[in-house]
Formats: sequence, structure tokens, C-alpha cells
Amino acid sequence: MPLVDLVSVADLCRVERSGLGAFNVVHLDHAEAFVEAAAGAGRPIVLQISQNAVKYHGALAPIGAGVLAVARAADVPVVVHLDHAEDVALVQDAINLGFTSVMYDGSKLPDDLNRATTRAVVEHAHARGVSVEAELGEVGGKNGVHDPSARTDPDEAAEFVAATGVDLLAVAVGSSHAMTTRGAQLDLDLIGAIAARVSVPLVLHGSSGVSDEGMRDAIAAGMTKINVATHLNKIFTTSVRDYLIENMEVVDTRKWFQAGNDAMAAEVTRLLEWYAAPAPAPVRL
Repeated sequence: MPLVDLVSVADLCRVERSGLGAFNVVHLDHAEAFVEAAAGAGRPIVLQISQNAVKYHGALAPIGAGVLAVARAADVPVVVHLDHAEDVALVQDAINLGFTSVMYDGSKLPDDLNRATTRAVVEHAHARGVSVEAELGEVGGKNGVHDPSARTDPDEAAEFVAATGVDLLAVAVGSSHAMTTRGAQLDLDLIGAIAARVSVPLVLHGSSGVSDEGMRDAIAAGMTKINVATHLNKIFTTSVRDYLIENMEVVDTRKWFQAGNDAMAAEVTRLLEWYAAPAPAPVRL
């Protein structure tokens, strides 16, 4: 199965009102586990490498090339996506390496500069067949600060998409990055209002803090791409810790990594199947 661009799978999911699972890759093992999970669920998947992960590895090329190789060998559609890139040069590196999607995050910039830079990124990426995601209104929780009070205005979202030409838009609707509990309360009315005004699929960042039912409600209300990172990191770490406590003599890193990978893969399969069958849109009087 060849690599696919984000627009093609996101548009299909948007039409069928299902969720597209997007999961952050820190280690190459993650990509292998996630693709195995997607094959088990029979669903497309987005493998994301964030700018923070690139900093951890010291460069994009080694981890990026490995993830691309995993994706090209997959039996299901796979998008390889650069997540939360604030550095335009890094976006260009990802495109040159063969990524099929990038997220340029100019949400911290003044609005005019954000729009102009995002538009330039879109023109560069589209000329090379690469999809572009952007963020309007900084979603809470980046760099460890939980602020779920941020909200995206529907009219501003529509204007931003029209002005920049982005393919997907991440919006602030009550979730927060890096949450280790799942009690975030999403503004479903706002999701519906943005979806009605915006012509492109919407992205939910900070989904780790949202309950299963909350994610289904969000998809039914108009969300398409569902980003998950911290929730899986927590499962991985807990599984590794438990394995090492029970197997104190083990020194082979593959054994305890496998315990974490297996637990993550099972959860990714479950989430992909869950996103594929969202509940009917809630009735709100």
C-alpha cells in the first residue's frame, strides 16, 4: 500500500463521519506497533513526528526515514505527518524527505504573520503534493501548561482557511495537550458551528484528555482527525514498569520494549475501531 496524503483519507473520513486516528511516533517501534494495529482494525492511520521528537533525536532524517519505510510496507493507507512544526526549515526538510503531510504551527505568531507564513508553506507543499494542517488559536497545554479555556471563533476559522488554503484545521474547543487524565469537556456546539463554517476537515489536538464517549461525540459533531500522544505514552510506560517489576532479571531491552509496544498496539486498534463507528450527533435543545 503506497503512502497516502492526508487530504485523501481525511476527506473520506469526513464524508462518512468517522474519525481518523493520528498517533505520535517517538521511537521507530511506535510506528511498527501503530501500523500493525491499523492493519488489525482495517483502518487508515496517521503516523506523526513532532518537532519535539525531532529535537529529541537531534535530526529528522533518521527517525523520519525509518517511519517512511514502515509506512511504505503497510497493508493499509498510511500518512506520515510532521506535527506542530514551528520551524519552516523543518517543514521543508520533511517535504524533501518524502512526508505526505505537514503541520505548520504559527499559532503563537501575530495573526497577519501567521496567515502569510502559513500561505507560503501551503504553496510550497501543494506544489509537491503534500497536505498541510494548521492551527488557529493556540490549543491549551503546549509545553506543559494546561489551559482548556482557549476557543476558536467559527468565523475567524473560515476566514483563515480561505486566506491560507490549508487542507485541515486544528481548533481549540476545550481539549488540552499533555493531559494524563481524561476529563476534558469539549464544546460540542462550538465544534458543530466551526464544522458548518469551515470547508476542510477539523483536527482535535489534546485528545488524550478526552474520554471515549467524548471523542465519539466530537466526531459526530464534526471532528475528523483525532490526535493522540500522551494517552499512549502513559500506557507504554505503565506496561514497561509493570513488566520490569515482575521480571527484575531481564536486561534485554527488546523484551520490555515489546511489553509496552504490545499494550500500545492493542489500544490503538481499539481506538481506531471506536473512531470508525461514532455515535449519532447528540441532540441539544
